[in-house]
Amino acid sequence: MEKLRVELPVFRARLGISQERAAEIIGISRQTYNAIETGKREMTWPIFLSMVAFFQNNEQTDQMLKQIDEFEEKMRRVLNSESLDR
Repeated sequence: MEKLRVELPVFRARLGISQERAAEIIGISRQTYNAIETGKREMTWPIFLSMVAFFQNNEQTDQMLKQIDEFEEKMRRVLNSESLDR
């Protein structure tokens, strides 16, 4: 989650959208989005999965998401309920 959080400003810039628009798409308030993006608040699993779904389904950010260190493998493990410590 932290690796995605760090990249959020870059993803938004790539899409040319504001925090307000990103929050609206994901289904959270702009204040919550800002707190997550700036590291003042941790994102919940539902918010994380919403962000992943949004960025994966956007051709401008899908490849960027895949380039995050071991992201696909870790997501596969999470979705298959495997331990990330393996």
